[in-house]
Order: sequence, then C-alpha cells, then structure tokens
Amino acid sequence: MSTVMWPDHLLSLAEWDALPEDNTRRYELSEGVLQVSPRPVSNHQWAITELARQLNTQLPTDLMAFPEMELVLSDSFPATVRVPDLMVVPRSVAKTNPPRYTADNVLLAVEVVSPGSRKLDRILKLKEYSQAGIPAYWIVDLDDPVSISAFQLADGDYELNAEVSDVLSVTTPAPLTVNVRDLVP
Repeated sequence: MSTVMWPDHLLSLAEWDALPEDNTRRYELSEGVLQVSPRPVSNHQWAITELARQLNTQLPTDLMAFPEMELVLSDSFPATVRVPDLMVVPRSVAKTNPPRYTADNVLLAVEVVSPGSRKLDRILKLKEYSQAGIPAYWIVDLDDPVSISAFQLADGDYELNAEVSDVLSVTTPAPLTVNVRDLVP
C-alpha cells in the first residue's frame, strides 16, 4: 500500500499544478485549502451530460458548454480553483486549449447539487462566482422535483432570475430553453 502525502500548508497555484493527477476523486482549491470529494454518481453525470447537450444545440456558434473544467477564481496566494459541473465559454478561448479558465472567460457556471455540496453550491460558490463577475450561475437540484435556480449578475450580486422544475427559459448568456425534466433518467 502506498502512502499519499497531503499538503500541510496553504497551496499556491503552482503547487496546485504540481499535485499528481488523480481522477478517482474530485479536487478543488479554496483559498489554498485542498478540498477532496467523491466523484459524482450516475444521475449527477447524466444531468451534466444532458444539460451540456441541450445547451450546445442552442448556443450561438461562438459559445460552448464544457463539463468539469478548472476555473481559477484567484491566482494570488492563497489560490482558489473551482471545478464547476458545466461552464459556458467563448469558443475562441476554448480553441486555445487552456489548462483552465479564468472568471473573465466564463459566461455561465453551473453546479449540480450533491448530498455533500448543498451549502457549498448555494452559499459559498454563489458568492465566489458573483464576486468573480461571472454573469450567470445556475444551480441544478436533482432532488424530486428536479429544479434549476438561475441567477443573473446585477450590480455585483446575483439575483434569482428563475427557479423552475419544468422548462427554464433565459436570455443570458444567450436565449436558451432547458427541459429540466430531461436532466434525470
């Protein structure tokens, strides 16, 4: 059995980059603190895949929806790196094949609530993403009834734009309609 050495200090972005790759868990960095959680289960992945499919068929050709890409919210020490379940970014930026995105390139961040992420997604990430200036933030809750809470940035804070369990229609980051019921099998 091998021993994993965990950081015993706050991490910089360079130290985050130097961590060994591990796809068995999900990693984020919150003000230098390494956060480890289990990989999402099937329904979570279904929701991400279906939402990406729905968005990518409607987004203008200059935008794309990507699942599980790194998002740097702060590159100064101590760093914060989140991994939203889905992000909408400009296709021109995606074509540069960045290892991660910065908040100024993200038009929409989406989090799918997991049993251990409810407060993180609804309170902390809501605040972090708004402070980073991301124009839109959606929270997908898979508890019955499945719902999406869509927030839009207004004067530096998110305002709830819609909370639906059937069909979501928004204009930011583009005119989009999402069949919420299709996000679960």
